[in-house]
Amino acid sequence: MSKLRNNFQNFNKRKILLAFADCFMIIAAALMANFILSAFSKPLGGKNVFSLMALGCFFCVSAMTFCGLYSKMWRYFNIHDYLYCIIGAISGFTLAYAAFYLMTGRMFWAFTLIHVGLSILGICIFRLLFKNAFITISHTQDHSHGKRTMIIGAGRACELLLNEIKRARLLGEKNASAMFNPVCIIDDAPSKIGMTIEGVTVVGNSSQIHRFVEQFSVDQIIFAIPSCPEDKKREILDICSSTKVAVKIVPFLGDLLFTDKPIIGQIRDIRIEDLLGRDPITFDNEEIKSFISGKVCMVTGGGGSIGSELVRQIAKFSPKQVIIVDIYENSAYEIQQELRMEYGSSLDLVTLIASVRDYHRMNSIFAKYKPQIVFHAAAHKHVPLMEVSPMEAIKNNVIGTFNTATLSEYHGVEKFVMISTDKAVNPTNVMGASKRCCEMVVQYLAQQQDVHTEFVTTRFGNVLGSNGSVIPLFKKQIERGGPVTVTHPEIIRYFMTIPEAVSLVMEAAAIAHGGEIFVLDMGKPVKIVTLAENLIRMYGKVPGEDIEIKFTGLRPGEKIKEELLMMEEGLQKTKNKLIFIGNQIEINAEEFIPELEKLKEAASLDDEAAAVAALHRIVPTFTTPEEFNSKELIHS
Repeated sequence: MSKLRNNFQNFNKRKILLAFADCFMIIAAALMANFILSAFSKPLGGKNVFSLMALGCFFCVSAMTFCGLYSKMWRYFNIHDYLYCIIGAISGFTLAYAAFYLMTGRMFWAFTLIHVGLSILGICIFRLLFKNAFITISHTQDHSHGKRTMIIGAGRACELLLNEIKRARLLGEKNASAMFNPVCIIDDAPSKIGMTIEGVTVVGNSSQIHRFVEQFSVDQIIFAIPSCPEDKKREILDICSSTKVAVKIVPFLGDLLFTDKPIIGQIRDIRIEDLLGRDPITFDNEEIKSFISGKVCMVTGGGGSIGSELVRQIAKFSPKQVIIVDIYENSAYEIQQELRMEYGSSLDLVTLIASVRDYHRMNSIFAKYKPQIVFHAAAHKHVPLMEVSPMEAIKNNVIGTFNTATLSEYHGVEKFVMISTDKAVNPTNVMGASKRCCEMVVQYLAQQQDVHTEFVTTRFGNVLGSNGSVIPLFKKQIERGGPVTVTHPEIIRYFMTIPEAVSLVMEAAAIAHGGEIFVLDMGKPVKIVTLAENLIRMYGKVPGEDIEIKFTGLRPGEKIKEELLMMEEGLQKTKNKLIFIGNQIEINAEEFIPELEKLKEAASLDDEAAAVAALHRIVPTFTTPEEFNSKELIHS
C-alpha cells in the first residue's frame, strides 16, 4: 500500500497517467458514438473511426498540454479548471476534425457532436474521480510514520529538514519518525508549485494553508523560512496560528549549518515574539565589548528578569568582576548557580543580598567593591500592586534610585545606567510616576557641575516573559482551560524581548555621554486581546470557542495605551536606527530638591497622602487614569 501511495503521489507519473486516461476516454467515446449511430443510421467504417481516434488523441492531448492542464494539481480542481479543460478539449477536437477533413474531404456531423460531447464528459468525470481517489489513497493514515506535517517554505531549510528526516528513518531512529511525516509543502513562489523535494510535493501558497491543513489531515506545521522578512513572517504565522494544529519553527539557517546538533532537535515551538512583526533589534557588540571588558560591573536587581539577563550578557564580554545585588535571595541564588555552571572560576562573580533602600549597606558595598559601571534594574514595577501600596513604590523606586545614583557619583563610578519604563511617560499611576521621578533624579545629577559619573536612562515597553509579564499569566490560564482575562478590548502595549531590552541597556551604556534618555523604536503597538488570541491559537485551540476571552475592566492606574516619549523631549538619532535619544530636560534644583526632600520625609514617616501629593508636585504630568483613558477612547 505504501508503494502504491508513493507512486500515486509522484507528480510526473500522474501527468502521464492523466494523458493516457484522456486518450482512453477519446477512444471509448468514438466507439460509443459509432455504436449509437448504428442504432439510427449507418455507422462509420473502421478506417474512419480509427483515424478520428488517433487525430483526436494527438490534438486533444497537445492542446491540453499547451493549456497547462497536465501541470495542474487535479485534487484541487475548481470550476475554472474544468472550464479550461473543456476549452482545451474543444480546441483539440477542432484541429483533429479539421485535419481529418483536409485528408478525406468528408465531415460526419452527427458522429462529431456525439464524439466530442462524450469525450469532454468522460475527461471531466475522470478528473473528478481521480481527485477523490487521490485524496483517499494519499491520506491513508500510516501512524508508524509519525505526525502528518506541513512544511512552510520550499527552500534550503526545507531540504535540510527533509534530508534529516529521511536519514533518521534509514537509520531506524524511531523518535524522529514519530515526530514528522511530511505530507505537503507550502511556498509562495509560483514556479515551485508542483515540484517535489525528497518525495514531498509543493502544493500551494500561504493563502491556501487552511485548505491544505484540512485536505491533508495535517497534525502540525513547521515554518521553515529562516530568512523570511518579519512582516511576511508574521503574516504567515498568523495564518498558521489560526489553524487548529500545532505550529513549530526552524531556527536561523546559519544555526542549522554550523552546529553539530541534529536539525530535528533544533525545531522549536512558535513563540509569541515570533508574532511581533518586526525585525529583531541588532546592536554593536564590539562597542559593548570594549566598554565592558576588564571593568567591575554592578547590577542592582540582578536576580530579576531584566537584571539576570544583564548579568548574562555582561559575563560574555570578559568583565573584571560582576556584582549581583538583590534583596530576593532565591532569584539571586538561581542566576549565581547558572553562571557558575557556565563559567566556573573564569568569571569573578559576587552575589550580595541587599536592599537599595538601605543607604549605609549600599555605601559599604560601593566602598568595598568599587564598581566602575552600575546598571540599576532594582524596582517595583507592578502597577495595580503599587496602587495599593504606593509607599513601597516610592521607597524602593525613588529612594532606592537616589541612594544608588548619589553613591555612584560619590564613589567615582564611570557610568550609571538606570532602567526606566514607558509607564513613566504621562504617568497615570504611582509606579509610573515614581519611575518618572527616578528619571528626574538621574537627570538632575547629570546636570551638576564637575560631575564625574555619566548618568543615563534607558526606557522601553513591556518585556515578553519577564516577571509580571502578561504572557506567563495567559499561558497558565490557557493550560487550565480558560478563561483568558484581558482588562479592556482596546488596550494596547509595546513589546520587546528580554535580550532586546538588555541589549538596549548595554548599548546605551556604551555610547552614553551623560544625561540622555535612550528610547527604542519598538515598532507598532500590539493589542493585548490580539496577543491573547494568538497565544490561544499557538496551543491549537480556537479563541472564543475552546478558550473564552473575558474582559475584566481596567485595573487601578492602568492606561489604555502606553507612550515612549514625553512631548517636550524630542528625538535625536543615533547610529543605531532603532535607538533614539530624548533631549535632556533641565531640572530646576530650587523646586525639585525641596519637593524631593518632602517626598523622602513623607516616605520615612509612612505618610501616604503627603508622599503621593509630593509625587504629583514633582511630576506635573502625573494625571488620573480616568482622565487619560477618556481622551484616548475619544480619539481612537
